Amino acid sequence: MGGLAQAGALAPEPRWWLQLAGAAVLCWQLQGRGVRAAFALGWAFSFAWLCGAVWWLFISLHRYGQLEAVLAAAAVAALSAALAVYLGGAMALRAWLGSRRGPMAQSLSFAGAWLLAELARAAWFTGFPWGASGYAHLDGPLIGTAPWIGVYGIGALAALVGGGVACAAAPRIASTSNQRAMAAGLAAGILALAPWTYRDFTLPAGDLVVELVQTDIAQDEKFAAERMPHALAWLGQALRASDAPLVIAPETAIPLLPQQLEDLLPGYWRSFISSTSGSGRAVLVGAPLGDFQRGYTNSVLGISLGTVGYRYDKSHLVPFGEFIPPGFRWFTEALGIPLGDFARGAATQPSFKVGGQRIAPTICYEDLFGEDLSARFSDPHNAPTLLANVSNIGWFGNTVAIDQHLHISRMRTMEFQRAMVRATNTGATAAIDHHGQVLSRLPAHTRGTLRQRVVGRSGITPYATWSSQGGLWPLWGAALALLLVAAVRRRR
Repeated sequence: MGGLAQAGALAPEPRWWLQLAGAAVLCWQLQGRGVRAAFALGWAFSFAWLCGAVWWLFISLHRYGQLEAVLAAAAVAALSAALAVYLGGAMALRAWLGSRRGPMAQSLSFAGAWLLAELARAAWFTGFPWGASGYAHLDGPLIGTAPWIGVYGIGALAALVGGGVACAAAPRIASTSNQRAMAAGLAAGILALAPWTYRDFTLPAGDLVVELVQTDIAQDEKFAAERMPHALAWLGQALRASDAPLVIAPETAIPLLPQQLEDLLPGYWRSFISSTSGSGRAVLVGAPLGDFQRGYTNSVLGISLGTVGYRYDKSHLVPFGEFIPPGFRWFTEALGIPLGDFARGAATQPSFKVGGQRIAPTICYEDLFGEDLSARFSDPHNAPTLLANVSNIGWFGNTVAIDQHLHISRMRTMEFQRAMVRATNTGATAAIDHHGQVLSRLPAHTRGTLRQRVVGRSGITPYATWSSQGGLWPLWGAALALLLVAAVRRRR
């Protein structure tokens, strides 16, 4: 139940208290357990958590990938089971280092093991941190620490709070009333003081009116040749009808390579580009690029003054969706989804400049990796002033994946204190301010445009400063330091 509580805490709305309760349940159950039992409990907890958080992968595999329902369900379960090893292993390590200690040391080592597991899931084998515990705290007291320590740091604080409560109350821990009071006091103190840590590290740097396009094309129709002309005609009309300084269309809003588009709709691409001539309007639009010799990329093109003057290539690719891991081609060949190996874009790419703003694009789940995005803040004088995400999660139907992705974007705005605009195929198309508040949003699974004035920001948060220089290594160090408390005690 504790693992399912973790998943339920993430969406459709963040429930920070439910996440804390789930973590406390796990810590309570771990009291006095040996290494094997700790691994089993941690693994089972994480398996339930991940199955509940990413069950919508079944839709892409079964409905759109045409994989048999049993096999699709088995694939989701297998992914969750493999990723659950991280938390199981971390809790086994904690038990091996010492399971019979006081409440304070127990809660500290629990937080260290929790953080270690989340970092491993975020970084190893390209990383898949979807459903990280920190996202449940977007509207809770711990969110004040986001500009300091980021989503994984928030998750560690939450584990420390939940672990402190559980360890203070657990009957199997031999301790005095003072030791229990200290553990409970630490948990209460974190919740009470965390909101006061928030401050604005950035300053306004002008504003920009942006129009966001939501195309709402069913995934099984997106690449159907007979439906493309109608969808592309609507996209071109939406562009010409807008007088906003910047119009943003979703990931692969143009689903064909330019040469393929010319074969299907002669003159469309030239007309699309020339529509910005003399209008003072710029466009960001998702499209695949490349050829067989040079490779293909999932890209965003920046168009203004009748020319394509900007290009961003997706860097953090989706396993099985955009590249095939070694040894798994048999699996992708069983799917009815057109998959291939895309080329990776550079880790650091320039911003798109328009209206006095520097806009940093990300494509789909790239905004899940704040540590990658932080590399663009390594030079504060050329750091982005606005963030933009273009996505297509029509693969997952009308599910909580839409809300989960919106909350991921909200966390990035808090970590970097930058507004973000999101243009998507089926949702959530939205504008978010630098405090993580949704300014406006289109209903999911509707076709339309969203116009919003957003404020750019200059300046750098502490999180952007340290993560742009060291990535997640400071948090790895913190996790190991918390576990060292247990190691020192065991040696003694």
